Amino acid sequence: MSRNLVLPFFPVPPEQYDQQYMEEVMRAFSVYMTQVQNPGEGRNTELVLTNLQLDDQGLEVGAIFKLGTTGNLRIVVADIPHVRGNSATGSVGSVTVTV
Repeated sequence: MSRNLVLPFFPVPPEQYDQQYMEEVMRAFSVYMTQVQNPGEGRNTELVLTNLQLDDQGLEVGAIFKLGTTGNLRIVVADIPHVRGNSATGSVGSVTVTV
């Protein structure tokens, strides 16, 4: 695996049902699930990200994307959407400044 994980041992099944065997299988599966759900560590001195998406459409929470054409990197957060194709303009009245 790419995260240097030690895969748990899954025992060879016996011919007949054996409670101890089932306990070993469940323990090994539990270790495996814990490893899979842990994202692991990341420490880099260099990182190159190419072809980044320009919005968060379809990305999972924690993914990185480039916001539009501004070049600003963003991280997907569950409660802050960056909707594809969203734009707005507006104006209210006028202002005169006299010096």
